Amino acid sequence: MYIKCWGSRGSIPISGKDYIKYGGDTTCIEIRAESGDIIIADAGTGIRRLGNKLIRENVFSLNLLFTHAHWDHVMGFPFFKPIYNSLYEIRMVRCPFSSYIQKMLSKVMDYPHFPVKYANIQAKIIYGEDDVCKDSFEIGSISVTPINISHPNTGTGFKFTENGKSFVFLTDNELGHVHPAGLPFEAYTEFCAETDLLIHDGEYTPAEYKLFKTWGHSSFTQAFRLARDAKVKKLGLFHLNQDRTDRQVDKIVEICNEAIVRKGYDFECLAVACDMEFEL
Repeated sequence: MYIKCWGSRGSIPISGKDYIKYGGDTTCIEIRAESGDIIIADAGTGIRRLGNKLIRENVFSLNLLFTHAHWDHVMGFPFFKPIYNSLYEIRMVRCPFSSYIQKMLSKVMDYPHFPVKYANIQAKIIYGEDDVCKDSFEIGSISVTPINISHPNTGTGFKFTENGKSFVFLTDNELGHVHPAGLPFEAYTEFCAETDLLIHDGEYTPAEYKLFKTWGHSSFTQAFRLARDAKVKKLGLFHLNQDRTDRQVDKIVEICNEAIVRKGYDFECLAVACDMEFEL
């Protein structure tokens, strides 16, 4: 399984000299299966660059799923060039929106927000079954297992498994507060148990979390505790705060890895940057 991050920033895209290392695009993850299938998780602004790459590669079959519908996770969809190309076939996984997903995407392109209507999309869009997120499902050689995230307006996290290796993607998941349809900390610990790569929301410092509790995001210390308790092999901190500079992110990673050494834990911690790649 090949995984690439095209955007890890939270809330809004950013730019500037202090945001070079980790990048400024919002959430988009590319997953490539051994079967050749491509899965895209979320359509934040990072999906624009991914779309350009897919066109250069002449890759015409894609699978797109969403964690939730907040603006930073869908705002790149109108700028995803494959949707304007009739050669493309894009299969939409309906969870967590069921029949609402088409209306959600069309709203992103509604007047007066965007000049091109959803009806003008030229790619063949195929919407999956409504109840797909009730259980695990297959996309090529990858098994996908959904789980509710604890976030305002709800949403879904995912575990991707192939050849005994697993990747869990839990962005916008608040570990310190259970939102409606969300789950307690212990449920996420069980879901992430011994996974090879966990990418989890770590937007806040502990001090910031006290100010923004119930906003739907975790502190990096809460994500660290989850990785420790679940005995994951690698933790990637995600949904990086829009004001967090490269130097400040580096400091958070340093704090985490110092704790790993001091306590003798057996996992690695990093912050997920734009263009970062993983092989499982």
